[in-house]
Formats: sequence, C-alpha cells, structure tokens
Amino acid sequence: MAKDDGRETLRHVDEAARLARGLDKRYEQNLIDATNGGMDTMVRYVATPPGEGSPAGLHIHDFDQLFYIVAGVMSIEIEGDTFEAEPGSLVVFRQGVPHRNWNGGGEETIHLAINTPMPDPDKPLAIPV
Repeated sequence: MAKDDGRETLRHVDEAARLARGLDKRYEQNLIDATNGGMDTMVRYVATPPGEGSPAGLHIHDFDQLFYIVAGVMSIEIEGDTFEAEPGSLVVFRQGVPHRNWNGGGEETIHLAINTPMPDPDKPLAIPV
C-alpha cells in the first residue's frame, strides 16, 4: 500500500457538487493539478450534457491533451476531420493542433482530460483559433 505524503493518493469525483450543479450543465473537476499535488500532469473529470461542448469552440493548447471516453459518445473535430469517440476510446490532441469536442447524442458524455506537461496555472487552458 502506498504511503500518503500529504497529497491524496486516491482522488474522487465530487458527485454532490456535480449533482448540485444539475445534469443539464457541464461539470468539470480537476482531480489533480498544480494546486493539489500534481507535478507533471493535470487530470480533469468532465461530464457534458447533450447539446454542450468545448466552451472555447475550436481551440488549441500549448500542451498535449488526451481524452479517455468513459460514457456516452463524444463528437470530435481535429484539423477539420470529425470522429465519433465511444466509451473506451482514447483521443489524442497534439499541442498546437486545432480541435473541439461536443455531445451531439442524447445522453451525457463523461471523459477524463489528461494534460501533459502540466499546464501553466497562470495561462488559459484553451486558446481560441
């Protein structure tokens, strides 16, 4: 068993906060980032209701971003090509490549967004294009 050195070893989604926000609104929670023990990578839990998507629209990042799709089907656009990512899919957005995502289906999508290297907490995550 791993020793906890003051940082949480196990991270949990705050379901109470998610439900309080309402299932008709996008919910994001940083499971690990620069403010809570992250050293090299940021991991976010994101639940997106039908009809919602990337708040910044088409955008880029100054880091690599991976999406692991947990539930629902997410629509993805990368450099003008569109894809449907089902549960169990890993989507790779390379640094500087224009992309966006949205939920065009009838049920909520849930994904983990993994950003590496750690985004600068003093800069916006998404840069609109």
